[in-house]
Amino acid sequence: MDRIIEFSINHWDMVLALLATLAMLIWTERRKAAPSVTPQQATVMGNSDDALMLDIRSAADYKSGRVLNSTNIPFAELSKRLDDLKKYRDKPVVLICKTGQTAGSAANMLRKDGYSKVYRMTGGMVEWTNQGLPLVRK
Repeated sequence: MDRIIEFSINHWDMVLALLATLAMLIWTERRKAAPSVTPQQATVMGNSDDALMLDIRSAADYKSGRVLNSTNIPFAELSKRLDDLKKYRDKPVVLICKTGQTAGSAANMLRKDGYSKVYRMTGGMVEWTNQGLPLVRK
């Protein structure tokens, strides 16, 4: 314990940088646009809660393999096609992207448009396929 205190005193700038990094990490995690759900939870929501499974990957990625009963609106087109989703405003919307990263931006967009039940699928389609879950291919 004495060594930790001594290190902290002698290298206060490093300790301060560590604390600032941790604070930014916590702040970023709290600002995430929507709660995340696992692929299994997303499946349950789609089956029992009548959730919209919204795949925001490109059309080519969508055609190569998709979740059953999912709807494809590429992220690049989402802001222009929000009117297509109005009927789902009061239902859960599960966002599916390639790795789970783009879904946060899409969730922000939907939340600003009045959607309150927006979820991100953790790991996106990469996680879905890693778990060996079924895909629909055209």
